[in-house]
Amino acid sequence: MDFSASRAAPPPGPARNRNRLQSLAMIAVFDIGGPLVAYSLLRSSGRSPVTALVLSGTFPALGLVLGIVRGRRVDAIGILILAGLAAGTVLGLTTRDARLVLIEGSVPTAIFGVACLGSLRTARPLIFRFVLQVIGADTAKGRDFDARWHDPRFRRPFDLFTTVWGAAYLAEAAARVIIVETTTTATALAVSKLMPYAVAAALVAWMNAYGRRAKRTRERLAK
Repeated sequence: MDFSASRAAPPPGPARNRNRLQSLAMIAVFDIGGPLVAYSLLRSSGRSPVTALVLSGTFPALGLVLGIVRGRRVDAIGILILAGLAAGTVLGLTTRDARLVLIEGSVPTAIFGVACLGSLRTARPLIFRFVLQVIGADTAKGRDFDARWHDPRFRRPFDLFTTVWGAAYLAEAAARVIIVETTTTATALAVSKLMPYAVAAALVAWMNAYGRRAKRTRERLAK
């Protein structure tokens, strides 16, 4: 994702499905499977926890770079994550403390949560901007979607969505810090790789359920 609206129309159905599969494959290889397998192999070969964490961190960094090259645009969230990876690497190599490497990974999550809550004071909350980007700002549907912002009944759910996302990501960052401090490095690494996707999936599912419920309510009132 980036914070600016996309200028390209969404791809047609088959292309969109192919892009989704490619994105899922990238996540499975570079964000989850690659780092966990690399960490396990490096520890088995006698590497220290810090060295294993730093080297396994090259997988998500490479995945982000490939995503930027593939999308041909700078992804603000990706850049934030890359900055977190770089900071964690420097901290790990400087302090030789594996916990600091893992805790640093929670910083982009916390920043995103703060950005969501802070965007409530701007012209458009962050989740509205993301949805508009997915639709395509320069498409007919996207322009109609953006024009509806002036309707208070349309705005209200996006304020709620953005508030919930911000609070959820701040809670996730805090939970990851607690897990790092109370479990083994291997367990904390596994949680740090899986938790973001579980949280995002839960939030998206909640948004979809909220939207369906709101639609049923409107249809019932229209009868």
